[in-house]
Amino acid sequence: MKEKMIRSELLGEQFYEIRHDSGLTVLVMEQPQYTGAFAMFGAKYGSVDTCFKLEDEAEYTRVPEGIAHYLEHKLFESEELDAFERFAKTGASANAFTSFDRTCYLFQCADHVEENLEILLDFVKHPYFTAQTVQKEQGIIGQEIRMYQDDPDWALEFNLLRAIYHKNPVRIDIAGTINSIAQITADLLYDCYRTFYNHSNMVLAVAGNVTRDQVLRVCDKVLKREDPIRFEQIVETESETVKTAYIESTMAVDLPKFALGFKQPSEPLVRSDNELCAMEIALDIIAGKVSPLYHELLSKGLINPTFTCYYFNGRGFAVPMFTGESTDPQRVKDALLARIHDLQERGVSEEEFDLSRKRLYGLEIRGFNDVDDLAYQMVDAYFKGSTLFGTLEAYQTVGKDDVQQMIDRLQEENSSFSVVKGAAK
Repeated sequence: MKEKMIRSELLGEQFYEIRHDSGLTVLVMEQPQYTGAFAMFGAKYGSVDTCFKLEDEAEYTRVPEGIAHYLEHKLFESEELDAFERFAKTGASANAFTSFDRTCYLFQCADHVEENLEILLDFVKHPYFTAQTVQKEQGIIGQEIRMYQDDPDWALEFNLLRAIYHKNPVRIDIAGTINSIAQITADLLYDCYRTFYNHSNMVLAVAGNVTRDQVLRVCDKVLKREDPIRFEQIVETESETVKTAYIESTMAVDLPKFALGFKQPSEPLVRSDNELCAMEIALDIIAGKVSPLYHELLSKGLINPTFTCYYFNGRGFAVPMFTGESTDPQRVKDALLARIHDLQERGVSEEEFDLSRKRLYGLEIRGFNDVDDLAYQMVDAYFKGSTLFGTLEAYQTVGKDDVQQMIDRLQEENSSFSVVKGAAK
């Protein structure tokens, strides 16, 4: 077992990164001042992972869309009690989620940390699929898919991704489609599980009122040694241009919803902490909550407090986005493009850069008070090849020129605009 302590002198905080004998990386942040603990067990496997093969296999396996999310649902089942029932007996709150590039299982508890951690590791590492149980789940997930299809915010985002990307699987709904999930079998689920749920492709993060020794005691008890599995994936070649500049749909909404996104280069597959911080600062300068444009649009009634901007990114995709509600989405889009063009022409001032950097840096520091978020951030950073303190360090070193470079990359010809309008009365 290999172990190192990673410390932030600025915060006076630290966590352990441990390479357990099972092959699993374990991250532990001891915070005895908190009541309870939060744990997250994650696999670097999401909805975009649809075509893969093991290193020694000749042919690639292409799996149905939505299978990663389907697998997440099925892992909670067993031949006896399902995982939710087991957690209910300890009083823990458990959940799971599948995103584009990861699947995570988690719990929060006030006590019985070791017992809950044992449940978490046990059910994730002991899959149980049969033809009957797989078929049963199709109706449940089918209802979930229909529910998302009726959600205007969900439609707004996926319409934007479909407008931006030609082939990237990020344009496909995480849950798949009614037709795609009908093709899922127990054998395919086991193929995906064996490939992506290997310890070498996973991480366990625990934060709160818990000790390193407690976590390792459970890992020693539950986890067996797994040799690393090497696999290859097909990464679709993506055009630098967007598929379409405008996409619109009609749904039951009180106000039209809009999302403006800018396609970024396909490489690198994973963005550095410096780029992430530089882009977040760039977006904050353009239209963040303290920017002149935000207050101007708000005072004119063109946006409301739902307006936000963020860097949507993950393994193989990156889109700076501006989203919100407006009686006139086109005017908001025009104002955003005009603001971006102005910053590209005159350049970001030192005052603008300093104000946004300090504001976001402060928000980042305050985030360390949320024990729930810390476990998530440890998993997120690990899968990106960074550490929990990487973003904080990047905010200290990022420069105005880095931010200007991000703003210069926001070109209108590489943007798409998604609008969800209400039905005409």
